[in-house]
Formats: sequence, C-alpha cells, structure tokens
Amino acid sequence: MDLRRLEVFAKVAELGSFSRAAEALFLTQPTVSEHVQALEEELGVQLLDRLGRGATPTPAGELLLGYAQRILRLTHEARQAIDRFQGRMSGQLIVGGSTIPGEYILPALIGQFKGKYPDISISLRVGSSQQVSEWVEEGRVEIGVVGARPPSRALQSRELMADEMVIVVSADHPWAARKSVTLKDVMQEALILRERGSGSREALERALAEVGFDFAAFRVAGEMGSTQAVKQAVRAGVGIAMISKRAVEDECRARLLSCVKVRDLNVTRSFHLVTHRDRTRSPLAQAFLEFVESQAADRTS
Repeated sequence: MDLRRLEVFAKVAELGSFSRAAEALFLTQPTVSEHVQALEEELGVQLLDRLGRGATPTPAGELLLGYAQRILRLTHEARQAIDRFQGRMSGQLIVGGSTIPGEYILPALIGQFKGKYPDISISLRVGSSQQVSEWVEEGRVEIGVVGARPPSRALQSRELMADEMVIVVSADHPWAARKSVTLKDVMQEALILRERGSGSREALERALAEVGFDFAAFRVAGEMGSTQAVKQAVRAGVGIAMISKRAVEDECRARLLSCVKVRDLNVTRSFHLVTHRDRTRSPLAQAFLEFVESQAADRTS
C-alpha cells in the first residue's frame, strides 16, 4: 500500500470531509478523491461512505484506519530517529500545559529548545491540569506539564519544579502595604478562585484541609477559568485571590497588584511532567522531555 494514499485516506476519515482533508494536505479535492478511490480499488473494498459533503468510514474503513494511523505514526518516528542519528532534529510535537506552566514556564523552554533545533515545530495547548492529563491519556499531546499529579494509572508523572502560592490584592487594597496576613484575615475577604480541576484550586483545598480549615467557610466571590481572568478580577476590586507567585511577579513589580504572604498557611505544590505509561514517545518528544528535565534541574540546583 502506498503511504501517501494511506495518509490521504486517514485524513479524510479523521476530518469527515474530502474538502477539509484537501485543505489540510494542500491538495485539490479531486486529487484526494483519486487517492482514496485508488486505495479502495487496490484493496477491493469500499473504505468510505460518501454522505453529501461528508464522509464516514465503513466497517472496513474503521479497521484500516487504526492500522493506517499506526503506520503513519511509525513512519514519522522513523524519520525523526534518522534525523537525530545524523545530529538533526525535525518534526512536530504537541505539548500540553496547565495554566501556570503553559503561560509562564513552557513558552520560554520551547523557545530555548527551538533555538537548538530550528527545523522543529512545537504546538502548545493550555488547559486545566485535569484537561491536560486527559489529553496525554487520549494521545492528543505527548507530554504535559501540570500543577496536580494525575490520578490515572495510565499516566506516569514525575516532579519537575516547586511552586509557591501567595495572596494577591489590588494596588489600592488596605493590604497592599502589608507583607503578611493571617488565615482569619483572609476569611473576612471575598475570595476569587480558579475553577475545579485546576492545580491551583487543588493545592489550596489540600493546604486548608491540613490545618483544619473548612473550605466552605470562605466568602467566594466567583470562580475563573484562567489565571489571567483571576488577575483582572483582582485588579477590578472583585476580591482577593491566592495564585502562583510566578504568575504575578511582573504585576507586583510594576505595583499593579500586591503580593502578600499568609503567615499561618503554607500553600506549595509541584509541577509534574506527565507522559503516557505505555505509549512509545517519538524521538522529538523524548529529546524535549530530557531538555525540560535538565533545565528544571539547573534552576533548582
């Protein structure tokens, strides 16, 4: 079977459309149809049902699709392996990061890695820790960096670096000139939280449980889906928040926000490097993983 025909068939099956597959592969739609038809004639079976403008795999097509995806993935890995053997690195890598790693740590690391290997392409997807772990488990990303250890046994995680969380208040808040407050002080204020499933939220809940404080006793002003949204809400005076110190260093330095420590509550956590336990990593993913670990070790040493 011709690899190009397999690639075209797989793309049509995955996207459910000849026109979208043609656009993704930079081919004309008639060329895509010719490749699929030639593959069907070669195998003597119909692989796709043409339904109006859409296309869905037949039972035979579903069977072939699994093999095609594996063959194409192995071909991609083989090319990367040969490039690496020859001292080059090429290909595409999709990395996932929860909010803090995805917005404040991984972009710089990706830039440094790409500086070493300019021919590669790396895409970064940002979501909650739970979302990123799910993406790794589903195979949608090869490597994830998250703020909470994933519970799934299919995933392997290792600690990458530590993270400290602080209370953040607006520049005109009465606490803006203070260096620290108590947990009881915090309980009197309106608190802005990250959404459930975020590593920041889990770290806060865990730290409160360890000192015997009921999370339900806090005055919750709202929940936000990103750290950036939390910071904007704090600046607008909606409430205070506890978020990663890494995320507010620039704003606190510019005195747009103020960072305050809680004397009787220590909220720390670790960022975790997450991979699938059973999936073979591509040479590019393995090289990036080793690079990230080495950079983290240098920062903590």
